Amino acid sequence: MRYSSLALAAALLPATAAAQDKPDPARLKADVEKLVSFGTRHTLSSPDDPKRGIGAARRWFGEEMKKTAARCGGCIQVSTIERVFTNERAPAGVNVVDVLAIQPGSDPARVVIVQGHIDSRVSDVMDITRDAPGANDDASGVALVLEAARLLSQRKFKATIVYAALSGEEQGLLGGTLLAETAKARGWNVTAVLNNDIVGNTVGQNGARVADRVRVFSEGIRASEDLAGQMARRVNGGEDDGPSRALAKAIDHVAQGIPGGLDVFVDRRNDRFGRGGDHEPFLKLGYPAVRFSVGIENYNQQHQDLRTEGGIEYGDTVDKMDFPYLAKVTAINAATIARLAAAPAAPAEVSLNGALGMNTTVTWTPVPDAAGYRVRWRRNDKQDWTEQRDVPATAGETVLKDVIVDDVFIGVSALSADGAESLVTFGGRAPRRAPR
Repeated sequence: MRYSSLALAAALLPATAAAQDKPDPARLKADVEKLVSFGTRHTLSSPDDPKRGIGAARRWFGEEMKKTAARCGGCIQVSTIERVFTNERAPAGVNVVDVLAIQPGSDPARVVIVQGHIDSRVSDVMDITRDAPGANDDASGVALVLEAARLLSQRKFKATIVYAALSGEEQGLLGGTLLAETAKARGWNVTAVLNNDIVGNTVGQNGARVADRVRVFSEGIRASEDLAGQMARRVNGGEDDGPSRALAKAIDHVAQGIPGGLDVFVDRRNDRFGRGGDHEPFLKLGYPAVRFSVGIENYNQQHQDLRTEGGIEYGDTVDKMDFPYLAKVTAINAATIARLAAAPAAPAEVSLNGALGMNTTVTWTPVPDAAGYRVRWRRNDKQDWTEQRDVPATAGETVLKDVIVDDVFIGVSALSADGAESLVTFGGRAPRRAPR
């Protein structure tokens, strides 16, 4: 059983098949302009005003998702989740509302989430009155989520897809916390979280233009692992192969199959230096999650009052964005969602045996709906998988002859009948058996 990655990317993403199915820069621009038109989307702004504030923006997002649902015969269900949070950036308490558009799959418990945050801010994080356009931070991510839904709602998938507009990011990752904890409370098996935050500009603060790549940030050592889990990862050498890093590598692989697309810069850090985003609450609960962000940032256009000083324009406005670039980031998101939502779940556990020998035995937990498995390996001095072997669904074990376990890393993914591949589960030392 062999599959071409390029053919698979084309099959899974309608956006590469025909011009009308590709992410539309004009539509993305219109969505960003509409979000900017609400004046401010500060989390503490009015939830009830029909024209200005975060409430109006959230209602508009929900209505747009309902339009998409109508076009696909009701394949998407729009709802909200909410909770009151109180912290130093919301001292009187604020009702944080996330808008969810859920596209159920044949396995409703397994979920892929794509999200952006709908709230915005200016220089003073507590200022709810000034205009805070938030075009790039993060109307770009919300527009991407809307466009991904328009593209992917035309297909059916195994996994459920959740398209989310989060509130409260600027007040302390509140919307991300709400959705992550909701996922846990509902018993969702979250395959992946794609957090899109600042994904629509290509000119940096230094004037350099970077339009050929997008950064994808992922954790190495897992935030959710206890000390024993961290020590086991250290022994197995899996610091670069946790679920979130496996997700980032999968995104990189998917992007390579999109003609004329972007290079994925697999940024081996949880987020930008000293900063964070709405994927972090998911990491704390053990879910695979990454952050997409532009290849270069302009800090004069983030969290700024609208003004001109010393000939420098400050403020996060639509004219500073690059919508063909945003369309390419959207295409990578959509293709990744399509692959993972079409694939089976990843094996829960992969174990290796082969110490003091020339061969390595690889065993894994069976995946109920897998049509086959892909065993991947690479030398220990490499970061990306270089070798693979496909085995049938009846297999739960394979022997890699003349592959010495000391010198390689090994993982296993599950395959669907049409070749959609799950994330790769990293292999470690087989559990020790108690003496009889």
